[in-house]
Amino acid sequence: MDSPDAGVELPAIGLGTWKNTDSDRCAETVRTALELGYRHVDTAAMYGNESAVGDGIARADVPREDVVVATKVWHDSLGYDDVIESAENSRSRLGVDAIDVLYVHWPCFSYDPEETLPAFDHLREEGAIRHVGVSNFTPDLLDEARAVLDAPIVANQVEMHPLLPQAELREHCAERGVRLVAYSPLIHGEAFDVPELSAVAERRGASEAQVGLAWLREKGVAAIPKASGENHLADNLDSLSLDLSDEDVERIDAIEDEKRISTADWTPW
Repeated sequence: MDSPDAGVELPAIGLGTWKNTDSDRCAETVRTALELGYRHVDTAAMYGNESAVGDGIARADVPREDVVVATKVWHDSLGYDDVIESAENSRSRLGVDAIDVLYVHWPCFSYDPEETLPAFDHLREEGAIRHVGVSNFTPDLLDEARAVLDAPIVANQVEMHPLLPQAELREHCAERGVRLVAYSPLIHGEAFDVPELSAVAERRGASEAQVGLAWLREKGVAAIPKASGENHLADNLDSLSLDLSDEDVERIDAIEDEKRISTADWTPW
């Protein structure tokens, strides 16, 4: 795995595990995904499934060093000492020597850049984490965090899909060398009901999910769709072989409908 001073290679498709709280099912999903070819697994302290994710990683016939393991610190644990404790607990539950990417889950409530972010630097210097990420950060919050951190921010994980294209944030992150990671990339299943995606899918002999994920890849964005069954896991992974034409991308870019899934009271937008 990368040294602390190197960048992290985030695969275009990873496995999201939000709401996958059945321990046996979660572990088996992770194992299956890794043996199918996934190399990026995303979880969070708040998901309550880090132990199961760790079990799945351990069961898979895949070298640990080939897998990017990412988790997040919840918004009630962002004081300096709380970050350290949360990260150590996550590392223990995951059963890993080091967390590859540790994210600030939400910049709210106990989040204070001057208090929170030095703890991430400390964890990185100690080798408990390899890379620092942020999640749900606006351009201004991202720049503020970059000014405080010694470590580079390797990723900003946000909701993104064809109904929420995040054009301004994408450009902002690209200019700063920060990779965008898209959660809810299939709009919680609503991607199958977007006419433009269906039209491209029919023409290309693909699924709407594959089209949406291929569109994200065209934008230089890594996606972490949630899936459990082997068929859905394989379908999402097969999006890597789907190359959209300029016409396909333009048709999706022209979608006028907008939708945001993440609308909690604490969101920074």
